Amino acid sequence: MSTDASRQELATFLRSRRERITPAEVGLPAGPRRRTQGLRREEVAVLAGVSPTWYTYLEQGRGIQPSQEVLDSLARVLRLSEDERRYVHSLAHGVAIQTSPLDADVPAADLIKQVVELFDESPYPVYAANHYCDLLAWNRAALEWYDDWGALRPEDRNIVRWMLLSPVARVRLADWEEDTRDAVARWRSESARHSADPVLRARIKEFTRLSPEFRTWWGQHQVVEHRSKVRRFRHDRLGVRNLKIVPMISPETVPAGVVLHVPLAGQWSGTSVGSVFR
Repeated sequence: MSTDASRQELATFLRSRRERITPAEVGLPAGPRRRTQGLRREEVAVLAGVSPTWYTYLEQGRGIQPSQEVLDSLARVLRLSEDERRYVHSLAHGVAIQTSPLDADVPAADLIKQVVELFDESPYPVYAANHYCDLLAWNRAALEWYDDWGALRPEDRNIVRWMLLSPVARVRLADWEEDTRDAVARWRSESARHSADPVLRARIKEFTRLSPEFRTWWGQHQVVEHRSKVRRFRHDRLGVRNLKIVPMISPETVPAGVVLHVPLAGQWSGTSVGSVFR
Protein backbone atom coordinates (compact mmCIF):
# COMPACT_ATOMS: atom_id res chain seq x y z
CA MET A 1 0.00 0.00 0.00
CA SER A 2 1.42 3.38 -0.97
CA THR A 3 2.03 6.18 1.55
CA ASP A 4 1.46 9.90 1.06
CA ALA A 5 5.16 10.35 0.31
CA SER A 6 5.23 7.54 -2.26
CA ARG A 7 2.04 8.82 -3.92
CA GLN A 8 3.57 12.27 -4.27
CA GLU A 9 6.77 10.81 -5.69
CA LEU A 10 4.75 8.69 -8.13
CA ALA A 11 2.81 11.79 -9.22
CA THR A 12 6.00 13.79 -9.76
CA PHE A 13 7.68 10.96 -11.62
CA LEU A 14 4.72 10.42 -13.98
CA ARG A 15 4.58 14.14 -14.76
CA SER A 16 8.29 14.21 -15.54
CA ARG A 17 7.98 11.24 -17.90
CA ARG A 18 4.85 12.63 -19.57
CA GLU A 19 6.68 15.87 -20.30
CA ARG A 20 9.56 14.15 -22.06
CA ILE A 21 7.35 12.29 -24.59
CA THR A 22 6.58 14.22 -27.76
CA PRO A 23 3.24 13.80 -29.55
CA ALA A 24 5.05 12.52 -32.63
CA GLU A 25 6.51 9.62 -30.62
CA VAL A 26 3.03 8.26 -29.95
CA GLY A 27 1.55 9.14 -33.33
CA LEU A 28 -0.25 12.36 -32.35
CA PRO A 29 -0.08 15.68 -34.25
CA ALA A 30 1.73 18.45 -32.38
CA GLY A 31 -0.40 21.31 -33.74
CA PRO A 32 0.78 24.93 -34.14
CA ARG A 33 -0.87 26.19 -30.93
CA ARG A 34 0.37 23.48 -28.59
CA ARG A 35 1.79 24.94 -25.37
CA THR A 36 2.03 21.83 -23.20
CA GLN A 37 5.52 20.35 -22.91
CA GLY A 38 5.30 16.73 -23.92
CA LEU A 39 1.91 15.03 -23.80
CA ARG A 40 -1.26 16.35 -22.22
CA ARG A 41 -2.79 14.43 -19.34
CA GLU A 42 -5.85 13.72 -21.45
CA GLU A 43 -3.70 12.19 -24.19
CA VAL A 44 -1.89 9.90 -21.76
CA ALA A 45 -5.21 8.84 -20.28
CA VAL A 46 -6.74 7.97 -23.65
CA LEU A 47 -3.67 6.07 -24.82
CA ALA A 48 -3.51 4.13 -21.53
CA GLY A 49 -7.23 3.34 -21.49
CA VAL A 50 -8.16 5.25 -18.32
CA SER A 51 -10.36 8.27 -17.71
CA PRO A 52 -8.72 11.73 -17.87
CA THR A 53 -10.12 12.58 -14.44
CA TRP A 54 -8.69 9.43 -12.86
CA TYR A 55 -5.26 10.06 -14.40
CA THR A 56 -5.36 13.69 -13.25
CA TYR A 57 -6.00 12.50 -9.71
CA LEU A 58 -3.05 10.12 -10.01
CA GLU A 59 -0.74 12.95 -11.08
CA GLN A 60 -2.05 15.06 -8.21
CA GLY A 61 -1.00 12.40 -5.70
CA ARG A 62 -4.53 11.71 -4.48
CA GLY A 63 -5.38 8.58 -2.52
CA ILE A 64 -6.16 6.24 -5.40
CA GLN A 65 -4.61 2.84 -5.94
CA PRO A 66 -3.65 2.05 -9.55
CA SER A 67 -3.73 -1.61 -10.50
CA GLN A 68 -0.67 -3.40 -11.79
CA GLU A 69 -2.27 -3.61 -15.24
CA VAL A 70 -2.89 0.15 -15.36
CA LEU A 71 0.67 0.88 -14.27
CA ASP A 72 1.99 -1.34 -17.06
CA SER A 73 -0.29 0.43 -19.53
CA LEU A 74 1.07 3.80 -18.40
CA ALA A 75 4.61 2.44 -18.61
CA ARG A 76 3.97 1.48 -22.22
CA VAL A 77 2.51 4.88 -23.14
CA LEU A 78 5.27 6.80 -21.35
CA ARG A 79 7.93 4.50 -22.80
CA LEU A 80 9.40 3.64 -19.44
CA SER A 81 12.46 1.48 -19.20
CA GLU A 82 12.25 -1.72 -17.17
CA ASP A 83 14.04 0.07 -14.31
CA GLU A 84 11.43 2.85 -14.43
CA ARG A 85 8.54 0.38 -14.69
CA ARG A 86 9.75 -1.40 -11.57
CA TYR A 87 10.09 1.96 -9.86
CA VAL A 88 6.45 3.00 -10.40
CA HIS A 89 5.28 -0.43 -9.25
CA SER A 90 7.38 -0.10 -6.10
CA LEU A 91 5.99 3.37 -5.40
CA ALA A 92 2.39 2.21 -5.86
CA HIS A 93 2.55 -1.28 -4.33
CA GLY A 94 5.85 -1.53 -2.48
CA VAL A 95 7.17 -4.23 -4.81
CA ALA A 96 7.64 -4.85 -8.50
CA ILE A 97 6.26 -8.12 -9.82
CA GLN A 98 6.26 -9.82 -13.24
CA THR A 99 9.66 -8.28 -13.86
CA SER A 100 11.42 -8.48 -17.20
CA PRO A 101 15.19 -8.74 -17.69
CA LEU A 102 17.07 -5.46 -17.46
CA ASP A 103 19.15 -4.24 -20.35
CA ALA A 104 22.69 -5.49 -19.86
CA ASP A 105 25.91 -5.92 -21.79
CA VAL A 106 25.92 -9.64 -20.99
CA PRO A 107 22.77 -11.83 -21.16
CA ALA A 108 21.52 -12.77 -17.70
CA ALA A 109 22.10 -16.50 -18.26
CA ASP A 110 25.72 -15.89 -19.28
CA LEU A 111 26.32 -13.44 -16.45
CA ILE A 112 25.12 -15.82 -13.78
CA LYS A 113 27.29 -18.63 -15.15
CA GLN A 114 30.30 -16.32 -15.12
CA VAL A 115 29.65 -15.52 -11.47
CA VAL A 116 29.52 -19.22 -10.54
CA GLU A 117 32.72 -19.89 -12.52
CA LEU A 118 34.55 -17.41 -10.29
CA PHE A 119 34.00 -19.87 -7.42
CA ASP A 120 35.12 -22.99 -9.24
CA GLU A 121 38.19 -23.35 -7.01
CA SER A 122 36.25 -22.65 -3.82
CA PRO A 123 36.01 -25.56 -1.35
CA TYR A 124 32.42 -24.57 -0.61
CA PRO A 125 29.46 -25.16 -2.92
CA VAL A 126 27.98 -22.44 -5.10
CA TYR A 127 25.05 -22.90 -7.44
CA ALA A 128 22.62 -20.79 -9.45
CA ALA A 129 18.92 -21.48 -9.86
CA ASN A 130 15.91 -19.73 -11.36
CA HIS A 131 12.36 -19.19 -10.07
CA TYR A 132 11.45 -22.73 -11.16
CA CYS A 133 14.33 -23.95 -8.93
CA ASP A 134 16.05 -25.31 -12.05
CA LEU A 135 19.81 -25.55 -11.53
CA LEU A 136 21.58 -23.33 -14.06
CA ALA A 137 25.20 -23.66 -12.95
CA TRP A 138 27.28 -24.99 -10.07
CA ASN A 139 30.91 -25.23 -9.05
CA ARG A 140 32.99 -28.34 -8.46
CA ALA A 141 32.48 -28.22 -4.69
CA ALA A 142 28.75 -28.74 -5.22
CA LEU A 143 29.62 -32.31 -6.29
CA GLU A 144 31.33 -32.87 -2.94
CA TRP A 145 28.58 -31.46 -0.75
CA TYR A 146 25.45 -32.13 -2.79
CA ASP A 147 25.54 -34.45 -5.81
CA ASP A 148 26.85 -34.83 -9.34
CA TRP A 149 24.02 -32.83 -10.85
CA GLY A 150 25.68 -32.94 -14.27
CA ALA A 151 25.12 -36.71 -14.38
CA LEU A 152 21.35 -36.25 -13.95
CA ARG A 153 18.89 -35.92 -16.79
CA PRO A 154 18.33 -32.24 -17.68
CA GLU A 155 14.75 -32.39 -16.42
CA ASP A 156 15.99 -33.68 -13.04
CA ARG A 157 18.41 -30.77 -12.49
CA ASN A 158 16.14 -28.92 -10.11
CA ILE A 159 17.13 -28.28 -6.50
CA VAL A 160 13.64 -28.84 -5.02
CA ARG A 161 13.10 -31.96 -7.14
CA TRP A 162 16.52 -33.26 -6.08
CA MET A 163 15.78 -32.63 -2.41
CA LEU A 164 12.39 -34.32 -2.64
CA LEU A 165 13.21 -37.34 -4.77
CA SER A 166 16.93 -38.12 -4.71
CA PRO A 167 18.13 -40.76 -2.22
CA VAL A 168 21.45 -38.90 -2.18
CA ALA A 169 19.72 -35.81 -0.78
CA ARG A 170 18.51 -37.76 2.25
CA VAL A 171 22.09 -38.81 2.95
CA ARG A 172 23.85 -35.50 2.24
CA LEU A 173 21.39 -33.30 4.15
CA ALA A 174 21.66 -34.20 7.80
CA ASP A 175 18.34 -32.46 8.51
CA TRP A 176 16.67 -33.56 5.30
CA GLU A 177 13.04 -33.04 6.33
CA GLU A 178 13.61 -29.62 7.89
CA ASP A 179 15.70 -28.41 4.93
CA THR A 180 13.32 -29.72 2.29
CA ARG A 181 10.24 -28.36 4.03
CA ASP A 182 12.07 -25.02 4.24
CA ALA A 183 12.87 -25.15 0.49
CA VAL A 184 9.20 -25.75 -0.31
CA ALA A 185 8.17 -22.78 1.85
CA ARG A 186 10.74 -20.57 0.09
CA TRP A 187 9.45 -21.69 -3.29
CA ARG A 188 5.89 -20.83 -2.29
CA SER A 189 7.05 -17.31 -1.44
CA GLU A 190 8.81 -16.99 -4.81
CA SER A 191 5.86 -18.47 -6.72
CA ALA A 192 3.62 -15.60 -5.58
CA ARG A 193 5.65 -13.30 -7.83
CA HIS A 194 4.94 -15.52 -10.86
CA SER A 195 1.47 -16.85 -10.05
CA ALA A 196 0.29 -16.78 -13.68
CA ASP A 197 3.33 -18.60 -15.07
CA PRO A 198 2.11 -21.83 -16.73
CA VAL A 199 5.51 -23.52 -16.42
CA LEU A 200 5.59 -22.89 -12.69
CA ARG A 201 2.04 -24.18 -12.32
CA ALA A 202 2.98 -27.33 -14.22
CA ARG A 203 6.05 -27.82 -12.02
CA ILE A 204 3.95 -27.57 -8.84
CA LYS A 205 1.49 -30.09 -10.26
CA GLU A 206 4.33 -32.45 -11.17
CA PHE A 207 5.91 -32.33 -7.71
CA THR A 208 2.51 -32.82 -6.10
CA ARG A 209 2.09 -36.00 -8.12
CA LEU A 210 5.63 -37.32 -7.53
CA SER A 211 6.13 -36.57 -3.85
CA PRO A 212 3.67 -37.15 -0.99
CA GLU A 213 5.87 -34.94 1.22
CA PHE A 214 5.61 -32.08 -1.23
CA ARG A 215 1.86 -32.58 -1.48
CA THR A 216 1.53 -32.32 2.29
CA TRP A 217 3.91 -29.41 2.79
CA TRP A 218 2.58 -27.40 -0.13
CA GLY A 219 -0.91 -27.84 1.24
CA GLN A 220 0.19 -26.41 4.58
CA HIS A 221 0.90 -23.02 2.92
CA GLN A 222 4.05 -22.30 4.88
CA VAL A 223 5.89 -19.24 3.53
CA VAL A 224 9.53 -18.30 4.09
CA GLU A 225 11.48 -15.55 2.34
CA HIS A 226 14.69 -16.62 0.61
CA ARG A 227 17.19 -15.67 3.32
CA SER A 228 20.40 -17.07 4.78
CA LYS A 229 20.10 -20.28 6.78
CA VAL A 230 22.40 -22.86 8.37
CA ARG A 231 22.36 -26.21 6.58
CA ARG A 232 24.03 -29.34 7.96
CA PHE A 233 25.82 -31.60 5.46
CA ARG A 234 27.23 -35.10 5.68
CA HIS A 235 30.50 -34.92 3.82
CA ASP A 236 32.20 -38.18 2.74
CA ARG A 237 35.51 -37.32 4.41
CA LEU A 238 34.80 -34.41 6.74
CA GLY A 239 31.75 -35.83 8.44
CA VAL A 240 28.85 -33.60 9.46
CA ARG A 241 29.62 -29.94 8.88
CA ASN A 242 27.55 -26.76 9.09
CA LEU A 243 27.47 -24.26 6.26
CA LYS A 244 25.36 -21.14 5.96
CA ILE A 245 23.52 -20.79 2.66
CA VAL A 246 23.48 -17.17 1.48
CA PRO A 247 21.19 -16.30 -1.45
CA MET A 248 22.47 -13.51 -3.69
CA ILE A 249 20.40 -11.87 -6.41
CA SER A 250 20.85 -8.93 -8.77
CA PRO A 251 18.23 -7.06 -10.82
CA GLU A 252 20.24 -8.08 -13.89
CA THR A 253 19.72 -11.77 -13.19
CA VAL A 254 16.13 -11.79 -11.86
CA PRO A 255 14.39 -14.20 -11.61
CA ALA A 256 17.56 -16.27 -11.19
CA GLY A 257 20.04 -15.97 -8.36
CA VAL A 258 23.21 -17.46 -6.89
CA VAL A 259 23.39 -19.39 -3.61
CA LEU A 260 26.70 -19.23 -1.76
CA HIS A 261 27.75 -21.44 1.13
CA VAL A 262 30.04 -20.07 3.82
CA PRO A 263 31.51 -21.79 6.90
CA LEU A 264 30.32 -20.73 10.33
CA ALA A 265 32.89 -18.81 12.35
CA GLY A 266 34.64 -20.91 14.98
CA GLN A 267 33.29 -24.27 13.77
CA TRP A 268 36.07 -25.12 11.32
CA SER A 269 39.07 -24.81 13.61
CA GLY A 270 42.07 -26.71 12.37
CA THR A 271 40.72 -26.86 8.83
CA SER A 272 41.92 -24.08 6.54
CA VAL A 273 40.04 -23.14 3.41
CA GLY A 274 42.82 -24.43 1.19
CA SER A 275 43.03 -27.77 2.95
CA VAL A 276 39.39 -28.81 2.93
CA PHE A 277 39.74 -31.14 -0.06
CA ARG A 278 43.35 -32.29 0.42
